[in-house]
Amino acid sequence: MVQAIPDGARTVTPYLTVKGAAKALEFYAAAFGATELMRMPGPGGMVMHAEIRVGDSAVFLSDAFPGNKSPLELKGTPVAMHLYVEDCDAWWQRAVRAGCKVVMPLADQFWGDRFGQVRDPFGHLWSISTHVADPTPEEMEAAMAAMSAPAPKKRAKRRKPAAKKAAARPMARKKAAPKKAAKKPARKAANKRR
Repeated sequence: MVQAIPDGARTVTPYLTVKGAAKALEFYAAAFGATELMRMPGPGGMVMHAEIRVGDSAVFLSDAFPGNKSPLELKGTPVAMHLYVEDCDAWWQRAVRAGCKVVMPLADQFWGDRFGQVRDPFGHLWSISTHVADPTPEEMEAAMAAMSAPAPKKRAKRRKPAAKKAAARPMARKKAAPKKAAKKPARKAANKRR
């Protein structure tokens, strides 16, 4: 009898569209330790369908084709693959070393995960995290409130606008330059004496 759900499959399986699926398969092996399960070649060397396993989860992918665009062609994506792993620091370092760009630095978060997010060269977002604490709902609520509270404003010294500054100062009178006595030529002075 045929199984309705194949062995190893979950109810939800991400399906990635990438520009350059063959390169993506190599990249995901280097960045996330993915194991290639199968590849269905298409015309012109494209990948019609492929399956990889990252940890205990399957991810499907294919090359972009008309009507099925990649995040690079769409100039971004609102979707992220979320990885829960035993050692997120080791996974993080491997992903960044392989060529992922940091979107949100890896750090301990208020909800109890050590969490960060990267973007792969094909435009897909990957969140990498390890659960490290079990905060209460009240602790999480207080942490969120502290994050959203406005930062205290620094009191700046009040400065008068330039126009008011000038008006506040008495007008300085320009001193007239002393008049230089005109020197009369010696001849004219001598003529006057005669």
